[in-house]
Amino acid sequence: MPGTSEEERTRFEALVAEAAAVSVDGWDFSWLDGRATEQRPSWGYAHAMAERLGRARAALDIQTGGGEVLASASKLPPLTVATESWPPNIARATALLHPLGAVVVADADEPPLPFGDAAFDLVVSRHPVTTWWAEIARVLKPGGTYFSQQVGPASVFELVEYFLGPQLPEARGARDPQRARADAEAAGLEVVDLRLETLRTEFFDIGAVVYFLRKVIWMVPGFTVEQYRPQLAALHHLIETEGPFVAHTTRFLIEARKPQRP
Repeated sequence: MPGTSEEERTRFEALVAEAAAVSVDGWDFSWLDGRATEQRPSWGYAHAMAERLGRARAALDIQTGGGEVLASASKLPPLTVATESWPPNIARATALLHPLGAVVVADADEPPLPFGDAAFDLVVSRHPVTTWWAEIARVLKPGGTYFSQQVGPASVFELVEYFLGPQLPEARGARDPQRARADAEAAGLEVVDLRLETLRTEFFDIGAVVYFLRKVIWMVPGFTVEQYRPQLAALHHLIETEGPFVAHTTRFLIEARKPQRP
């Protein structure tokens, strides 16, 4: 780190080592408390999801992560199932959700879903990597609902492009909520709500950046501290001298309903 003080270099190494060692299992970001902030969408997904779970009889949470969001609901339906693909998260979600009466199913997050047709009156998912609309339509009962908060287009791309350089227009335009609407309708669902918000995100130290990129693995695929050490060092200096690194998160809410049979 040429041009920086020994104190700054020492702080860099300590922050990076700490963030590289901490567990990134589950989908709990509390380690970032005081180190990064992300503005929350106005719709309050967890509360809205809990309201719908309270009215459901059979519900499925797709890509539950560590089960933290599902477990936050005060009441689960009599039949509640969650799917997850990553083994550490499967174990974490099982330990958290089984005492609440929910079953965790190991699933590859690829079609088909391991459930019969019309098995659920509610399907939820927070930040799915991919939404398999035809499968969601298949497992929903007629009149059933899919309710999801998803990552929107060019989310946190200030950070992505800092490490990877300018992204192609098709990358910046991926995860367009209007594409989600079209795909849902093509699967036979009726979109009853669709909202997009852009939200301010700040990283207060380089450890927060390292932790975030280790946890949200699709932002900078294959990220490791050693591979990106020069960029991390430069970003550390920028944060230390100019203040938090500011990016913008995009989120969209989509609610789609399967029509009743004639």
